Amino acid sequence: MTTSMEKIVIVGGGAGGLELATQLGHKLGRKKKAEIILVDRNHSHLWKPLLHEVATGAMDEGIDALSYLAHARQHGFQFQLGSLTGIDREKKQIQLAELRDAQGALLMPQRDVSYDTLVMALGSTSNDFGTPGVKENCIFLDNPHQARRFHNEMLNLFLKYSSNDELQDQVNIAIVGGGATGVELSAELYNAVKQLQSYGLKRLGSEALNVTLVEAGERILPALPPRISTAAQNELTKLGVKVLTQTMVTSADENGLNTKGGEFINADLMVWAAGIKAPDFMKGIGGLETNRINQLVVKETLQTTEDDSIYAIGDCASCALPSGGFVPPRAQSAHQMASRVLGNILAQRNGKPLKAYVYKDHGSLVSLSRFSTVGSLMGNLMKGSMMVEGRIARAVYISLYRMHQIALHGYFKTGLMMLVGSINRVLRPRLKLH
Repeated sequence: MTTSMEKIVIVGGGAGGLELATQLGHKLGRKKKAEIILVDRNHSHLWKPLLHEVATGAMDEGIDALSYLAHARQHGFQFQLGSLTGIDREKKQIQLAELRDAQGALLMPQRDVSYDTLVMALGSTSNDFGTPGVKENCIFLDNPHQARRFHNEMLNLFLKYSSNDELQDQVNIAIVGGGATGVELSAELYNAVKQLQSYGLKRLGSEALNVTLVEAGERILPALPPRISTAAQNELTKLGVKVLTQTMVTSADENGLNTKGGEFINADLMVWAAGIKAPDFMKGIGGLETNRINQLVVKETLQTTEDDSIYAIGDCASCALPSGGFVPPRAQSAHQMASRVLGNILAQRNGKPLKAYVYKDHGSLVSLSRFSTVGSLMGNLMKGSMMVEGRIARAVYISLYRMHQIALHGYFKTGLMMLVGSINRVLRPRLKLH
């Protein structure tokens, strides 16, 4: 009589989920000690902090995206394409929706996937806070599909502007939310204009672009120290970005944004990046405890409060800090959580006690495209954080992505990918134009 292997299912192939699946594949999957299954609704993985570069064309998704299926085969785990619809904790199964192609033809019926241990790593979506007109008129940079949509609409606006011999107004782009995504996208737009101008769109200069960054709070980058917020705002202002703080958007229509103060912000293209929440279907899923933004509430071990066989990591997890507040939704948090859950799953298998997750703030960096990079290092690892900017900050910013690649591929292959990427950047245009 043979006994089936333990099934460890990870739902969500973002930074934390994919790193966890890779490491479990190395330690258990390859050795046939457990069956590791990663589930995601997309075919490929792209590091979410880079979506603003895909949106402006600074990064080519076709080159930088990672195929889940190929990566799974190379690293000892399985991949299943699908969207989660439910959890049956009694049967220890998750339900995946049916799959259809673009024409509506059925590819795969609704199906169940059994688990012994389940890790929820679904990430987050933009939170429009129920603001009227936002869903219909704004783009959310939650995934590569939305980034491609923004890219296409941006190119169309710039081409229309440059081909019109008659003088016309600027291309107006409004970004709601002064966090890292909004700030980085604002700067990257001016880089895109500069590149497009070098490709022959002669009428297109920085004066053709009118970017408005709207933040409801007192300052942009509210999660970072005030001096860093000020430095970032100064850099954006130099580029030409109009930064509006303490400005609340009350509604959106096809022509722009209405604010609480009665001002109308004219916009040809709008992005909403003003907050996050876990997907709406997560609310109370499987009878698990969730908070007001649909995150799964977890214990210090990152196990859900209602079920020790279910973990949650990354943006979809609500993890309290001992000092008060909650672990912030950052890539470094997801990376750290993945490492802790890896250790706890292995400890559980060996009958050893589980360890508590301790968030370590290594600081935060914000890239202002090729113009500058600002941020702080060390975070809560030291009594005082160290402010950095310029080339040093840019090098550290890039190294964060390299750390993610190393977690997935190892040092040798990451070095090889960097070499190939450098060659590609020399041979291909600096900006994606399609």
